[in-house]
Amino acid sequence: MGRYYPKLKSRIWIPIDKIEEEAIEQIRNLSRIPSLFRWIAVMPDVHPGYGMPIGGVVALKNAVIPYAVGMDIGCGVVTVKTNLTAEIVMKYREPILKMFLEKIPVGFRWRGKALSSDLWKKKPAGFVTEKEWKKAQKQLGTLGGGNHFIEIQKDESGEIFLTVHSGSRNLGKQVASHYDRIAKEYCKKRGVNPPPGLSWLPVDSNEGKQYLGEMNFCIEFASENRRLIMETALEVMKYFFPDIEELERLETIHNYASFEEHYGEKVLVHRKGAVKAKGKVIIPGSMGSSTYIAEGLCSPDSFCSCSHGAGRVLGRHEAKRKLSFAEVKRDLDERNVVLITPDKSAVVEEARAAYKDIEEVMEYQKDLVKKVTRLTPIAVIKG
Repeated sequence: MGRYYPKLKSRIWIPIDKIEEEAIEQIRNLSRIPSLFRWIAVMPDVHPGYGMPIGGVVALKNAVIPYAVGMDIGCGVVTVKTNLTAEIVMKYREPILKMFLEKIPVGFRWRGKALSSDLWKKKPAGFVTEKEWKKAQKQLGTLGGGNHFIEIQKDESGEIFLTVHSGSRNLGKQVASHYDRIAKEYCKKRGVNPPPGLSWLPVDSNEGKQYLGEMNFCIEFASENRRLIMETALEVMKYFFPDIEELERLETIHNYASFEEHYGEKVLVHRKGAVKAKGKVIIPGSMGSSTYIAEGLCSPDSFCSCSHGAGRVLGRHEAKRKLSFAEVKRDLDERNVVLITPDKSAVVEEARAAYKDIEEVMEYQKDLVKKVTRLTPIAVIKG
């Protein structure tokens, strides 16, 4: 059970002295939102975001906050268990990664020609998706940058898994910023001045409904994006290993809002860098550290949530100041992890040293999830 802090109206699953002051201030700001239900659930991977900290869960009774969902709407992880073993994959790691990079645009790159998808048979969900429609088609099936990755991983018995972490690309960002501007205007007209990033819209207003419609499209887009990346990655693996089989597929999302019932009331649960802890969930660590497949325990105190990963301890600029690519590469070499990236400076931002210890994070949330499978990386693509 997370410890309850009345002044912050929060239950927190990490010692409070391990949370950055900026994130504490964001929790304090969030606690003043009028439609807050019960408390804020703060996951052990918490760190500063914009408006609301990443690793935060908030349930609201009749409002939606676009930036409490986040900019990369629907971002998440998909993992495929294969019939391959590490023993046969290890010597092919570098050529596999090189072919991944040839087939899958990463960073700011888009596709020259849009991939076929049933998603485009739907109508745009609103103003932003209509405006971004053609651009979004060329972003589908692309990885992006930052903490997005493709990893080849092995479990403790040496079985091979493929894991992709990506989101809604520029589409989610455009939807988030557009509706944040509308929410600011809504609050301003009513003499309300929320902290930056915490402007809200009533869920039953036209604007609130429009945001939720476009948000849900972004969630579909992000899931389809991961599916297409995974299909391409599996095609590459099939080139090297014609007998590859997919044994199991799991997907977890961590930037979204959904209507749910908690404590007998219907509320809109915002999970920003947090996961619904029901059924099997994927909780990646940092580059070079473990990823966990776990069973969600659906704790009522956390609004049935858990962490989405390890969580940062160094901001991106701070990581670049304190770390070098040579240090990051040495750390990965010592762990026998092959890395290929087109952007060495971006890799420094995602170093293992820039993140919390995933083992510690899992220990803090042992009442939220139960470990099932531990995966360790053997090869990684970073955008």
